[in-house]
Amino acid sequence: MKIVSWNINGIRTFKAGIKKSLDALDADIICLQETKVTRELLDERTAIVEGYNSYFSFSKGRSGYSEGVATFCKDNATPFAAEEGLTGLLTNHSGAVGCYGDQAEFSDEELQTLDSEGRAIITQHRIVCGEREETLTVLNVYCPRADPEKPERRLFKLRFYQLLQIRAEAILGAGGHVIVLGDVNTSHRPIDHCDPDDVDDFDENPGRKWLDHFLAGRNPEEGKAGEEGEGAGTDSRDAAGGTRGGRFVDTFRHFHPARSHAFTCWSTVTGARRTNYGTRIDYILASRGLAEAEFLDSDILPEVEGSDHCPVRGLLRCALLASPRCPPLCTRHMPEFMGRQQKLSRFLVKVGQAAAATAADSQLPGSQESGEVRENLPPAAETGRGSGTKRRPLAEPSASRNKKARTATSGPRQQGNLLAFFRPRPTGAGRGATAAGDGDPLGGRQDSPARVGGTPEENELSLPGSAQPDGPVPEVEEEEEEEEEEGGRASQKPQHRDGEEPQRFWKSVLRGPPTPPSCKAHGEPCVLRTVKKPGPNLGRQFFVCNRPQGHASNPDARCNFFTWVAKGR
Repeated sequence: MKIVSWNINGIRTFKAGIKKSLDALDADIICLQETKVTRELLDERTAIVEGYNSYFSFSKGRSGYSEGVATFCKDNATPFAAEEGLTGLLTNHSGAVGCYGDQAEFSDEELQTLDSEGRAIITQHRIVCGEREETLTVLNVYCPRADPEKPERRLFKLRFYQLLQIRAEAILGAGGHVIVLGDVNTSHRPIDHCDPDDVDDFDENPGRKWLDHFLAGRNPEEGKAGEEGEGAGTDSRDAAGGTRGGRFVDTFRHFHPARSHAFTCWSTVTGARRTNYGTRIDYILASRGLAEAEFLDSDILPEVEGSDHCPVRGLLRCALLASPRCPPLCTRHMPEFMGRQQKLSRFLVKVGQAAAATAADSQLPGSQESGEVRENLPPAAETGRGSGTKRRPLAEPSASRNKKARTATSGPRQQGNLLAFFRPRPTGAGRGATAAGDGDPLGGRQDSPARVGGTPEENELSLPGSAQPDGPVPEVEEEEEEEEEEGGRASQKPQHRDGEEPQRFWKSVLRGPPTPPSCKAHGEPCVLRTVKKPGPNLGRQFFVCNRPQGHASNPDARCNFFTWVAKGR
């Protein structure tokens, strides 16, 4: 039996097609986190995959929120029970897993909040261990991240951990085996972190304290890592092999107690994956009996790209027994994918979204969100154009025809350029001249570069319709004569008496990015960044080394060059 967990950072990660990507992972049970899809955005090609049955948990908050988990099981691994969430409040069918434990310390409102972000899917399977048929429960979780700027999220994360432990231990206490896997969002030991700050207080982090309590004692060999030089920074407090009271095992460290630089998450902003400057926060945590008796190996798959995380894999000797039918939570039982008659409210969606989804249904991958569908629509689908030209109505109202007739007799209409909106309006003689020319700055000349019927390039480069030209008309005539000598082609650049004025103006408005300096360590051009963190420097720009982030001892990593961009640049 093979099981895989992967934070995919959006279901659209599967650019090659979801079935092909699932097949490439080569596992019986595939648990995905951070799907970034809600039920309204889930389409049939993503939910119903040939050879698999799937189970989704959606964020109940705003659409497209970053949470959401999904479990895909091969048909030979169909579970006999499945449930969304940890609290039991989201369960309204007979195929629930049950065993909720003592939740008395949580209020009803808190329980609803903890299950409102789509962070857990539980599937229950039957396995054959030797000659015995037993139960295996898989908890696919995406644990919250503790935002340093939001203290309430720190508490939310710890309460989620606490609820997860209560549920996992309750299921384990009812008999069978349990696996808790997914993005736990905490690196357990210094060996699991690329550059741990304040190693002496590393274990004081509340998330690490919870992992210490949840997991059984570490392998005694892990304490030797520092002596061997392979796992520098590993805490050796338990080198004597002391066993904690936890009932679960970190399966990766069970098989690889001293492997260093084994990370599962890297910053994409800094390109840290190229220098392997990351953390290990994705786990397969198994009940102790299962880890010791049935696990053959557990490893990370850093060669698999497509997300800021890599998959983690577990290999077990036990065999799976498929349920004859999918539990009610399976996406195959959703009304929108069964062809059943639905409520009218399901069809009352915004016309723009519905039209976009329909138009792109045969053109875009099923894993794309509705916002992306609209962005990728061809012009014909957006405006109703077929051959690049806008269709004219069959008939126009008489008022519209009369208006067009009046416009046609009032003289040619001239397209002004953008510079006209930044120049002061002409006064005195300028206004009189404009009136005499009936809106034509050249005194009504029909052969000027701004004449109606010229090419778009000619009209784009024409003089503004509300301003008198700076020079006399003869200069324009000389320009036209030169154009005629060149074959009647319109000049590619407008000729103004103050020809450098537009250039000076646009340079003052559009200064462009400042010239990047070179970093002192590598002598390479730096990269421009902008502060996005709220605070006094929000919006300020600065230069840093263009190389990927890495450890200070790595010569190929980013150096510590930093400089602010001067204000007004």
